[in-house]
Amino acid sequence: MNELFNSILANTSSELTVVDSVITMATALVFGLVIAFTYYKTQSDALYQRSLSITLVMLPVILATIITFVGSDVAKAFSLAGTLTIIRFRSAPGDPKDIGFIFFDIAAGLACGAGLYGYGAIFVIVVCAVLFASEKVGLFEKKSIEKTLKITIPEDLNYEGAFDDILNKYTTKHTMMKIKTTDLGSLFELSYDISMKKNQNEQEFLNDIRCRNGNLNIILSVK
Repeated sequence: MNELFNSILANTSSELTVVDSVITMATALVFGLVIAFTYYKTQSDALYQRSLSITLVMLPVILATIITFVGSDVAKAFSLAGTLTIIRFRSAPGDPKDIGFIFFDIAAGLACGAGLYGYGAIFVIVVCAVLFASEKVGLFEKKSIEKTLKITIPEDLNYEGAFDDILNKYTTKHTMMKIKTTDLGSLFELSYDISMKKNQNEQEFLNDIRCRNGNLNIILSVK
């Protein structure tokens, strides 16, 4: 380890000034804050991670510093690569969108490290604008919401087509997946895979089913 770091320090470029370093890190920090804010505003509440936001602020600064440190010196690049191979990252795979933000961050950090502040700024602004716009207009949003519906019915109700008119009204598609008896055979439980139509009132949907199945148990859950 000592030899690796000594090799890096021995090859540090004398042309690198404190002012250049501060400008690079400050620019990278601004890029990181902009990207983290974009992630915060465009990610859904269920998938949002505060730790990732903090990482998105840090990562461009770290990468920019590394690139500035290495420069075009091949010896330093190999020494640094050898040092980094000692570190092992352990984390569960995240949402694909999170991975995209990580690569976004890396590109911004590399631009700062290479001194391409103008190109980096244009890149960050354009991508963030596209992300905000796609979130605003609901680009690539699902046309329907897939859910599982379980309906309990009395044994004297013919389950074949019993709820087709209601399902056709509130869903884009529905498929009966399973039928089983419950309560010692006195009841049936029907399981459907359904895709809800947008802007449909779920309470009205369940009320219509409740009136049909004699107010027995109904479960509607996200798949």
